[in-house]
Amino acid sequence: MITITPLGLAIGLIVLAVIVGAALMYMRKRHSDHLRDRFGGEYDRTVREAGNAHRGETILHEREKRVASFDIRPLSEESRARYVEAWRKVQARFVDSPADAVTRADVLLGEVMEERGYPVVDFEQRSADLSVDHGDVVQNYRAGHAIAERRSRGEAGTEDLRQAMIHYRALFDDLVHEPVDSSPVIEGRDGRIHDMRKDRTFSREKLHD
Repeated sequence: MITITPLGLAIGLIVLAVIVGAALMYMRKRHSDHLRDRFGGEYDRTVREAGNAHRGETILHEREKRVASFDIRPLSEESRARYVEAWRKVQARFVDSPADAVTRADVLLGEVMEERGYPVVDFEQRSADLSVDHGDVVQNYRAGHAIAERRSRGEAGTEDLRQAMIHYRALFDDLVHEPVDSSPVIEGRDGRIHDMRKDRTFSREKLHD
């Protein structure tokens, strides 16, 4: 019969506690790594706003569970082509009416999200939902939306609106899963050229100089 001394029992319990602690730390690290990989830059943003990693990761985990209940689906080839063409028209609209183009881009993004299976909710909830599978670009959506709100108050100029279009396009490309094959240099109805990368408008002759 094996006799366990109090000292042996204490040592055994300590060893067991160390093993359990190491296992828990390993599982926690794996979970953290999973969230970092899935949410990208959104992970750091959420942890920073939450105040610590535990609270931030709890928020992200709850987002995962919520989005897992959605019927997220890819676009059909027909829908993808339709949205790509719609984006080209919105971008071309920027030359003649930057503010209207930004508004239309925001609406178009909402239509793409809805067809992909994201519910129609307020902006903050929609951003949180998008962050689960589009964590690296959801901040573009927030930045574009912030500029659109400033524009509604008369606080955003043409350069700001151009940046909003660039932000919106980043999310659009990610949602549609296909780069939009359109040049950032577009022509307005008056024949003048607008470079979406810079706040510049010039004549067609200048484009070829």
